[in-house]
Amino acid sequence: MSRVYNFSPGPAMLPLPVLERIREELPDWQGTGASVMELSHRGAPFIELARSAQARLRALIGVPDDYHVLFLAGGAQMQFAAVPMNIGGGELVSYVNTGSWSTKAIEEAKKYGPVHVAASSEAQGFNRIPPRESWDVRADAAYLHYTPNETIGGVEFHWVPEVGDVPLVADLSSTILSRPIDVSAHGLIYAGAQKNAGIAGVTIVVVHDRLLDRADPRTPTPLHYAVQAKQDSMANTPATFSWYVMALVLEWAEQQGGVATLAARNAIRAQKLYDHIDASSLYTNPVRPSDRSHMNVTFVLPTPELDKPFLERAEAAGLFGLKGHRSVGGMRASIYNAMPDAGIERLVEVMEAFERVHR
Repeated sequence: MSRVYNFSPGPAMLPLPVLERIREELPDWQGTGASVMELSHRGAPFIELARSAQARLRALIGVPDDYHVLFLAGGAQMQFAAVPMNIGGGELVSYVNTGSWSTKAIEEAKKYGPVHVAASSEAQGFNRIPPRESWDVRADAAYLHYTPNETIGGVEFHWVPEVGDVPLVADLSSTILSRPIDVSAHGLIYAGAQKNAGIAGVTIVVVHDRLLDRADPRTPTPLHYAVQAKQDSMANTPATFSWYVMALVLEWAEQQGGVATLAARNAIRAQKLYDHIDASSLYTNPVRPSDRSHMNVTFVLPTPELDKPFLERAEAAGLFGLKGHRSVGGMRASIYNAMPDAGIERLVEVMEAFERVHR
């Protein structure tokens, strides 16, 4: 079977050159005579891989010198707990609720102390970003957390909130490497790798040095930012294969011209889909245009009964993973960095052909 265009929201499509390199190196990595999965994370070859991956990430997203870069296990949902444990200190913490992932982060944080919701678009069905002037930012909050891109609802911040002296925390899981981000405007960012940065099993955490002394003493060692920072993210045995794949994806992103080049390409591809949806009499997108995601393009058909035949037609054309999340229905095209332009073109062709029959 030839490779399909995989629009899944995560785990997501990997760049083909990365997959081909994994296949080539799998039995014998760097002349060691063993797979990277079989080698010690304490050995010189893997230590060098980890060092180069961190250096590439710092260069790609512009990490200042007074931030630590950590590669941790557990996925972004683990960080829903790790963030309040490490920098909440049991104090009041603040969240902006823009969708399903924000909601999950809020519920997890409530286990570790009081939570204040500074703003929410729940009343509008999470179809927009709450305007900054409506936010109730508490100056006494230990941090303010937001989710720059909601993968389920297809809503994205196209600006960085200004919150004064309150440390800003961002879940960049579906945003990292897709567009430039001002790291220095944040106290902490984190991102699961399985959308734009690799495969499941490793989570990127970038944290300012000044926040490393706030952890609850009961914080487990694998989640303890200060402990992991002192031990180069190896206080426990890391997911070495996931690190390896992430290192290859970072190298690939560098070869594409970096984040700014990828961002320009992503904006054009997303706009192509939105233009087609907006011009259609069959498809609609529920998100306010100014807040539409460049990574997760959602659209709905007039009736749910059309969902199944649309998906069948799409899969027959080699387009997979388009079914929307069960909580919202409809369709969702996740167009992360690895999606070829040809995949977008094929999707538009299928949408046009389906509309001709069902308009």
